[in-house]
Amino acid sequence: MAVSTKNLRQECGTGYTDGMINYSASIADHGRRMDSFLRAILPTASLSYIRQLLKGGSVTLNGAAAAPDALLKLADTVGLKESSRIKALLVPRTNGPDILYEDDEVAVFNKPAGLSVHRSAEHGSHNLVDAGIAYFARRGIQIKLYPVNRLDRETSGLVVMAKSSTNAGAFGKLFQEGQVAKRYLTVVTGRTADSGVIDLPLDDKESRSEYRTLCSRKGVSILSVTPVTGRSHQIRRHLAALGHPVMGDRRYGGKKIRDLAGHALHSYRLVFPHPVSGTVVSIFAPLPEEFAGYLSRILDAEIVPLLDSLLAG
Repeated sequence: MAVSTKNLRQECGTGYTDGMINYSASIADHGRRMDSFLRAILPTASLSYIRQLLKGGSVTLNGAAAAPDALLKLADTVGLKESSRIKALLVPRTNGPDILYEDDEVAVFNKPAGLSVHRSAEHGSHNLVDAGIAYFARRGIQIKLYPVNRLDRETSGLVVMAKSSTNAGAFGKLFQEGQVAKRYLTVVTGRTADSGVIDLPLDDKESRSEYRTLCSRKGVSILSVTPVTGRSHQIRRHLAALGHPVMGDRRYGGKKIRDLAGHALHSYRLVFPHPVSGTVVSIFAPLPEEFAGYLSRILDAEIVPLLDSLLAG
């Protein structure tokens, strides 16, 4: 399916049929969980109410009952049963923090490029932790958030935040013990091999990154990268050492990209065993609008097959 760049900014369209409020999923929802979509349009609803809507059959996906972990695709139709309570909670898609997964112990955010995880003197007070705390306060929940993993300021994607220090320890242990599978999407300069392993030590520590090439064209390559270890700036430094710096990463030799403020580097997949429930949680982070637009220019608008390949594995 071809997607033109001009349609990437389009919000989910809304319509009403047979007592249902209908939405059409946009490219920014491709790969999003259903419960995350509901969180975006019902930002002040309680977690229990969203669970109730899904369990009670008040939400449909393409006309059938929707499960919380159902993944949306471009142009899917989401139906929400109309009620006075729904209408009171319903708002247009906001610019607030994008929560991709939430339960009683943890919330997983889709961090935009250009936003720090923590407050810092260098980048000012606006940061993901404080934005998340303010968001929960609007839901009537006073809470501290504890980042379990971190992304560079100009890298977008998945950030796990625990809702207590105890849970932060439990989730942090998963990362420390290598029980979390992490994957990143990036665009680098030049043509890369079909796949490869980079074992270059960083900061006198063993470091390993694995990559596979999804596409090479127009002087760049699109890669899926798995950082086996977790060193500072690991993917950026490893790819630069290979002679293929990340596009937009001026610090390590990448070229500036038109209409993309950050790096062409996005954390798109986390898979981990939940330390409390024991279930395996798999979360996909939809691409930021600007990154999706950049890929569309590289791929001449054929972006959906690429995203589907990421969802598949």
